Amino acid sequence: MGFQIQPHGVQAMLKEGHKLLSGLDEAVLKNIDACKQLSQITRTSLGPNGMNKMVINHLDKLFITNDAATIVNELEVQHPAAKLLVLAGKAQQEEIGDGANLTISFAGELLQGAEELIRTGLHPSEIISGYTKAINKAIELLDELVERGSETMDVRNKEQVILRIKAPVASKQFGQESILCTLIADACIQVCPKNPVNFNVDNVRVAKLLGGGLHECTVVRGMVLKNDAVGTIKHIEKAKVAVFGGGIDTSATETKGTVLIHSAEQLENYSKTEEAKVEELIKAVADSGAKVVVSGGAVGEMALHFCERYKLMVLKISSKFELRRFCRTTGAVSLVKLGQPGPDELGFADSVSVEEIGGVRVTIVKNEVGGNLVSTVVLRGSTDSILDDLERAVDDGVNNYKAMCRDSRILPGAGATEIELASRLKDFAYKETGLDQYAIGKFAESLELVPRTLAENAGLNATEIISSLYAEHASGNFKVGIDLDEGLCQDMTSNDVWDLYLTKYVLRYQASSHVFCFEVLS
Repeated sequence: MGFQIQPHGVQAMLKEGHKLLSGLDEAVLKNIDACKQLSQITRTSLGPNGMNKMVINHLDKLFITNDAATIVNELEVQHPAAKLLVLAGKAQQEEIGDGANLTISFAGELLQGAEELIRTGLHPSEIISGYTKAINKAIELLDELVERGSETMDVRNKEQVILRIKAPVASKQFGQESILCTLIADACIQVCPKNPVNFNVDNVRVAKLLGGGLHECTVVRGMVLKNDAVGTIKHIEKAKVAVFGGGIDTSATETKGTVLIHSAEQLENYSKTEEAKVEELIKAVADSGAKVVVSGGAVGEMALHFCERYKLMVLKISSKFELRRFCRTTGAVSLVKLGQPGPDELGFADSVSVEEIGGVRVTIVKNEVGGNLVSTVVLRGSTDSILDDLERAVDDGVNNYKAMCRDSRILPGAGATEIELASRLKDFAYKETGLDQYAIGKFAESLELVPRTLAENAGLNATEIISSLYAEHASGNFKVGIDLDEGLCQDMTSNDVWDLYLTKYVLRYQASSHVFCFEVLS
């Protein structure tokens, strides 16, 4: 008879087959390693020269992009520690629309520094204390680096808008930012409300049409529907619009009934009654002044016949979200039941026309004058992957416009702000007397991630670039960053490379969450 050792301690408490990891080597360092692996994936995609990643998700859909938010979202990370970084990246993307890559990469760098400090003998609580001090000091220093006069800006000034969205768009589409920024600025300014703080990113839509190239992209003041009109009428100008969410067809009764027909005359009269009822409903819509009828559901053949007779243009929009946007564009009210709409329920469009773009028939609804709440950026490209990447660049630009409506302050870009912060934080670390100074020093070193990665991804000598940056900043030129075209360190004011203050400031909360993440890991 074999002798079996009875489980004790945690083993006795948990069910059979469980796994317990504890201590530095088993738990803390393994968790840090998982986070570092994730940050290394996104790090090589940072900046204008960042490499594209090819990701195939669980549905076998292929993504080719350098957008970190898309990459980590489609990777479906399962490791609990790495998942915290994914959540931090998502929060940054939703809050600002830019900086998700920086968030994840910076977290990996902080944890790399923490690992080195742990191996030298520092306790995690001392590292956390040092990192927290460094975060608070960095926020104080950020306010000193803000460009003077950038606090006030006219969000409807196209040049000022392009200046602020150039960097985030260039990080996605390097070399094409001038074309895209002009389109994004036009689209955003068109739909900017009287109070810019209330700007809604959903009011700038993107229509992706295969074929053509980037130079054929346009901005439409209104909506672009990727379907044809239902009837034969394809163009109407200065039209009142009626929207029916429930479809344009005869409504079925709730109860079933049986009709007994004795003769051919009765059969003819029965069908005529139905026709007369449908004609009465369509005539009532036409009498209200509406020239365009939009259906959220099916369009019956008989109803379509009478719409053609009364010269009504018929559109079908299946998506309820698209239908709401159409109502916002035209000012119409979506009606549940087919009938005569009231004057307040009708919308208006300057023109509704069907056009063929790249072999695809689309319906363009324009509202050039006043009251327009939706604008559409029409993107052209040779493949779906290119169009998807262009859409992400547009989304980043629009989200940055929303951020600048809240806070228009700007900081020098291309690694200039990070190097200046690193330099000043190192000086701050030397003045600290406790063990915190080592953690503050590591935090400062972690900020070198941005210029180092930008240089590495551009194929430059990172060590030389960082040494040159420190030398320039030591002599008082705190606006000097990396010119990736020339491969030199230059003043970023001459290149018009700026980062929004809000993008860096929100990293305060992300860095705090990384410290909390490290607290959880340890």
